[in-house]
Amino acid sequence: MGLSQRKQKLVARLCVPKTRAREAAVLVEGVRAVEEALDSEVEVLFAVTSPRLTDSHAGTVVEARLAEHEVERVDDQELARLSDTESDQGVLLVCREPPWDLNVVTRDGRYLLLDGVQDPGNAGTLVRAAVAFGLSAVVCLDGTVDPWSPKPVRASAGMIFRVPVVRAGSEAVLARLRDTDVPLYVADTRGEEVDVHSAKASFALALGNEGRGARRALQAQAERALAIRMPGGAESLNVAMAGSILLHELTRGAIGG
Repeated sequence: MGLSQRKQKLVARLCVPKTRAREAAVLVEGVRAVEEALDSEVEVLFAVTSPRLTDSHAGTVVEARLAEHEVERVDDQELARLSDTESDQGVLLVCREPPWDLNVVTRDGRYLLLDGVQDPGNAGTLVRAAVAFGLSAVVCLDGTVDPWSPKPVRASAGMIFRVPVVRAGSEAVLARLRDTDVPLYVADTRGEEVDVHSAKASFALALGNEGRGARRALQAQAERALAIRMPGGAESLNVAMAGSILLHELTRGAIGG
């Protein structure tokens, strides 16, 4: 029992953004995230499990679902060495990165643009929020953390497999928004308070780096700059928290037109 060196090296490469992107593969860790990946019918390359997986009922269910795929069984210690987490749940899944591109952006959709969001936890949380509020896709611009690296996938609780997530350059994204007539909103603490009654059925909300905000090219094309009213003493919010609030408001009040 033990994982081949070839597969060990692949798992290691998937923990590093540059080499992960070249492999076009994704490392999924944890029972819930693996369930989400399997539900999405993503192309599974192989799974690695250890006896710890069956410590829970949910883990036992996942083990049964993995039976139709290639499974490598290792001991708990070896899986812990392979894992990118401090406390693994006895399962790793290696799958193909879903082949989404900017064609997912169409005239009638709602989109979240991440511009320079570098914290993996924030990126994953925002993907999860995009799923929660029914968005059509998430677009990660250059300068944003790789959304398919292990930490954002975990932070999304595996929900990254429920929504198209695209990586693209800012010029291509802006051109696509113009071509599809999707109005662009930019989160900005100096903007107008978000008004649910003026939101449109189709939009793209851009969230920038917490320090710099959205890049100038996005601001120049934006139809509106949106802010959150904060009657308390805080100067700003974490980007994941602010983005979630804005998405709630925009999707609650989208009326079309």
